[in-house]
Formats: sequence, structure tokens, C-alpha cells
Amino acid sequence: MKRHYEVAVVGGGISGCALFYQLARYADVKSLALFEKYEDLATLNSRGECNSQTIHCGDIETNYDFEKAKKVSVAARMVVKYALMHGYAGEFMFSHQKMVLGVGEEESATLRERFSKFREIYPYLRLFEKDELKILEPNVVLNADKSGDRSEEIVAMGVQSGEYTTIDFGCAAKSFVKNACDAASKENREADVFLSCEIERIVRASDGFCLTAKDGREFSANYVVVDAGAHSLFLAHKMGYGLDYSCLPVAGSFYMSDKRLLKGKVYMVQNPKLPFAALHGDADILADGRTRFGPTALLLPKLERYRGSATFWDFLKTLRFDGRVARSMFELLCDSEIRNYLFKNFAYEIPCINRRLFVKAARKIVPSLAYEDVSYARNFGGVRPQVLDKTSGRLMLGEAGINTGEGISFNMTPSPGATSCMANALRDAREVCAFLGRKFNEDKFAAELLD
Repeated sequence: MKRHYEVAVVGGGISGCALFYQLARYADVKSLALFEKYEDLATLNSRGECNSQTIHCGDIETNYDFEKAKKVSVAARMVVKYALMHGYAGEFMFSHQKMVLGVGEEESATLRERFSKFREIYPYLRLFEKDELKILEPNVVLNADKSGDRSEEIVAMGVQSGEYTTIDFGCAAKSFVKNACDAASKENREADVFLSCEIERIVRASDGFCLTAKDGREFSANYVVVDAGAHSLFLAHKMGYGLDYSCLPVAGSFYMSDKRLLKGKVYMVQNPKLPFAALHGDADILADGRTRFGPTALLLPKLERYRGSATFWDFLKTLRFDGRVARSMFELLCDSEIRNYLFKNFAYEIPCINRRLFVKAARKIVPSLAYEDVSYARNFGGVRPQVLDKTSGRLMLGEAGINTGEGISFNMTPSPGATSCMANALRDAREVCAFLGRKFNEDKFAAELLD
């Protein structure tokens, strides 16, 4: 006999867990179910080792324009306020120093111009000249042979203290589910979590949708939200949705230092032509503050990393390779900057030469970085799906999802990453409630999570 729920959320990463929490705490949905294919929550991209542990609020991310930065700052603040409300500051959310570093005249001028404009959104921002940087991040200023200051012009924009910058998104995901179950229990509502329960088939049914797990268990729901990363598009294709989308999985790798080379986060100015994050250095909260450099960007024919070859076949099905995909990939590689970037990042994965090449690139942040200072961080990094719109031939940078308007939606790649989990969950929770005729407590949400 099928177990029936009003809402089913497929995927126990940070996005699915955030939606589960919001529906339990702020909506009057009577029954909820969360399905996760693995033995625990947040074992893939949300796990602390698989991302940069950064609350991306837009102040030091130079790939965000002014309007996107305003939206991102609101989304990031929701995550911070949630953690403060439940007492997680100092447990898995921390306040660290952070900055974006401009190297050379052009990048320095870009940061100075950005600083004057973006202070409207982030009044706490400061501009750090070389003399102050020598105190805040001495290894950023010290030249290659450690005999004095680096010769080129440098300037940084950021914050020294007082802002929450760092979070273990894996712990945050688990806290969402715990607090969701507590909230539902207090009001006599169902909120069930199914681990080791891989949903491999979703079909329409008389009461909404029937969900079939790989082990044969069956469930049904009036509304389904699929928050399963790259596998969201895989499941959408199975149902006939999003057939004009293809998935190009991009894996990010990291290198770990054996000591604390940086006091906080140091980002680099983003190349606007590249659809991937610029390399940066972070004080890793899971590695006693040792500096983690990355991420790299490697096109990988798998939907999940470090899970064997099983998801290679899922990738081929989700790619839906045809002439339009071939043409889009050819045009991408015709751009010399993008082509060289991809080849260079591929080389970062090749034993014997990878570390030397990576250290050379990371010296833009720490000029004195030596080959012996870092090692390839094994089992670090995840896979982020880049969704290709075959109709336009363009990568859907940032947000990508499918809202069918028929009681099921699919979210593939949140932007900016895990930081947007609460904002995206709010959008989905409102959609769920409108479709089902349920109420979402906007006043309570605003009081708790909005400024």
C-alpha cells in the first residue's frame, strides 16, 4: 500500500532540506516527506569538503552585477538569520575576515570603482591598501622570495570582522531537517524522512504523483519538488520535461596547504568571460583553519563525484547529445580564453604536473607559495551541473530549474550555490501552497528571516 503525502521533496541536500524546513515551520501542509538516496543527508555537494563553505552575499563576488548583488544579499541574510535564531553561530556558522584581491592596475581600478558603488548595498565594506594588507593578510603582500613587498599594485575590498562569512552547509542541512521534524511534531503534522531511498521513477497518478523507489517501495504525493542536483534534470527527462536542456557537469577540485597561509577568505577578481568561479583561498573550518585553495573546473562525464562509474550512464542520458549540443560545445571551445582555461584546469588533475601548475596560478594570491606547501585534496570537491539550453545554445549560468505548473518542479543548479537555499525554498514553498490551497505564514517568515 502506498504511503501518501501532500508534499514530497526528493533530495536531501541543502536545497531540499531548506524547503522541508520552511514547509514544516511556515506552511499548514499536513504531511511532508523527504527522500534521500544515500544513507545520510548532505553527502554530496552540500558536504563541507565539497564546497568553499562560503556565505556568498555578493560583496566580494565580482561576477555579480549590482541588481543581482541586491537579491543575493537578501538570500544570504536569510541563512544567517536562521542560524542566529537557532543558536548555531560558533557551532557551524562563523565570522571570518574576507576580501577580494585586485592585482595590477586594471583589477585594482575595477575594485575601486566597484567599492564606491556597492557600499550602497554593503555599508560595512572597506578598501584595504597595501600597507593595511600587510597586517591583515601578510602572505598576500610578501613577494615570491619573501624579501619584501610584491611589486605590482594591489588593493582589496572586504570586511575584517563583524559579518558572518563561513558555514558548514552539511551541518546546516541536517539542522533544517531536525527543526522541521520538531516543528511538525508540535502541531501534530507528519514530517517523515526516508534515507537510503532512491526515487527512480515519478509518474502521474489520480491523487497527484506516484513515486517509486529503487527498492520497490511506492509513495504518492499531491505535489513533488525535485531538489536532486544534476539528477533533477535526469528525472525531469524521464517524465518528458526539459527535453531542450542538456547537462554539462563541472567538477571542482581543491588543494590543501599544510598550514594557515591566510587568516580568512581571499577571492580573486572574476574574469567576466569565464562561466566558472575564480580561484580563491579559504581558511577551512573542517581542517583547523588550514588554507584550502580552489576550486578548479573540470568537465566530468558523471553526475556525482567519488561514487564510482554508476552515474556515467545517467550523464549520457541527461546530456541528450545531438547536433545542437555539438554546435554549442564547439562554439564554447572556439573562444580561446575559455578553451585555454578548460585545458589548464584539466591539467590540474594530471598527476606529476598538476601541483606545479596549480601552485603557479595560486601565487596570484600568495606569491611565496611553494610546491611543498600544498597537496591535492583527495575526496574534496563536488559536481555542479551547468545546464545547456539547446534552443538558444547558451549555458544557463546561475539559476536553472523547471516549474511545470502541474504540481511538480525540478531544481538543478541554485545560484549562488547553497547560499540561496532559503530564498529558493521560499519561492517553492509559496508555489506549493498556492497550488494546494494551503497557507504560508508570510508574517512569521518575515519576522524571523527577513530584515
